Amino acid sequence: MIQEVIVKANAHEALRPLVQAAIRNQLKILQQGIDHSRERIAEFEKITGMSSAEFEKKLLEREIEDTLDVLDWNMELASMRLLERQYKYLDEAEVR
Repeated sequence: MIQEVIVKANAHEALRPLVQAAIRNQLKILQQGIDHSRERIAEFEKITGMSSAEFEKKLLEREIEDTLDVLDWNMELASMRLLERQYKYLDEAEVR
């Protein structure tokens, strides 16, 4: 779905470069979050000797006991996916 956002400002400077810089900055912040999530997920995988795909399959099939670590891993996966979607959408944004 294509969304259009209109920004109006009473500014003496060109607004486009400022918006583009803000988007670049936000992309950097999102990438840092993605990198952090990937590191945490890799730690879970290393500790358990199981991939995240296998983890999610076992979690779905209720083969894994609910623990704080299980909750953390699952939330980290969800967080990473959300950040990746946000990064993708913002990266594809066009400022005219």
